[in-house]
Amino acid sequence: MTTALLAVDGGNSKTDVALLDIRGSVLAAVRGPGSSPHYLGLEGSMQLVDALIASACDDADIRSETEGNRQIAEFGAWFMAGADLPSEERALHRAIDRLGRTPRNSVANDTFAILRAGADEGWGVAVVVGAGINCVGRSPDGRRARFPALGDITGDWGGGTDIGMAALGVAVRAEDGRTRPTRLCRDIADHFQRRRATDVAIALHQDQFHEKRLRELCPLVVAAAEADDDAAIAILNRQADEVVSFVVAAIRRLRIARLAVPVVLGGSIMTALAPRFVTRIEVGVQQVARTARCGVCYDRPIVGAALAALDLAGADRSAIPQVRLLLKDDRIRAVKL
Repeated sequence: MTTALLAVDGGNSKTDVALLDIRGSVLAAVRGPGSSPHYLGLEGSMQLVDALIASACDDADIRSETEGNRQIAEFGAWFMAGADLPSEERALHRAIDRLGRTPRNSVANDTFAILRAGADEGWGVAVVVGAGINCVGRSPDGRRARFPALGDITGDWGGGTDIGMAALGVAVRAEDGRTRPTRLCRDIADHFQRRRATDVAIALHQDQFHEKRLRELCPLVVAAAEADDDAAIAILNRQADEVVSFVVAAIRRLRIARLAVPVVLGGSIMTALAPRFVTRIEVGVQQVARTARCGVCYDRPIVGAALAALDLAGADRSAIPQVRLLLKDDRIRAVKL
C-alpha cells in the first residue's frame, strides 16, 4: 500500500485532485471540470472525481486498482461544492466511502478548504466570493458555523452574478438619468458589443445570453472602482458590508469575539479587491471582535485540501511551505474527460 494522501477540491467550475506523501511532496496534481452534485447529481459527481483520481494515479505511477482493491491512499480530504447542508455533506461522505479510494475521509464544503489554506491556526472564519458567496467558521475547540448559502432564497448577496447585475442596473439608471454618470455604461456596452448598457439589459431580458454571463462584469467593476468611479465603489462597498455581516454572524455564533480571530477572504473577487475594501471589511469585523485580523488567501483551495490531508495523517507542520509552493496553477495538469 502506498503512503500517498489524497486531496480533492470539487468546485462548481473545476475540480482539483492531488496525491502527496506525508512529507508534503506532491506526487501528482490534476484538474478537470466542475463536480458539484447540484449540477451533476451525486453519482455523476463521484464518477468525475474518480476519473480524475485515476489520472492522478497514472501520473504518480500508483495502481488505481489491484484485484478489486480500489484503495490508493490511507487518508482523504474532500472539499466539495454542493455540500451546503448537513444532509448533503452526509450523503457525500457515504458516496465517497463507497468509492473505496481511502478508508479514512474528511468531507466538508469547499469553503472550509479556503479556511485551512489561509489560517495556519486551523480555525477562524472564511468567506469565499466567486460566482456566489459563502462563509464558514471553526472555533479552536472544533465547533463549526455555516450558512445554507443557497442564493436569493437564503438572503445571500455579493457573488459574481450579484455584482454584475448591480453594475448593469446602475449603468442603465445612469443612461436614463436616474443617477449620476458612471464609466460602467461604456465598459458594459463595450464588453457585450452593444451600443448602450440598456441594450445589454434588453438582450438579457430577451434571453439572448444567460444571466450567468453577468459574472464577466466583475473585473470591470473592480477596475472602475480603482479609477474612483462612485457607482463601482458603492457596489464593492455593499459587497464588503455583506462579507462583514457573514463574518460577524459566524463569530457570534461560535462565541469567539474575544479571540484574535483569523478571517480569511478567498475567491476570485476577493483576490482582485483593492486594499481599501479589505480594510473596510476588517474595520467592520473589529466592531465586534476587536483583535480579529483579515487577510486575503491567494492559494487555490486544493492547497487547503492538501494541508487537511496532512493534518489527518498527523504530518509535521514543516510540510506546509512545500505544499503551498508545489500546488501552484502551473503545476496542476489539465485533464480532458
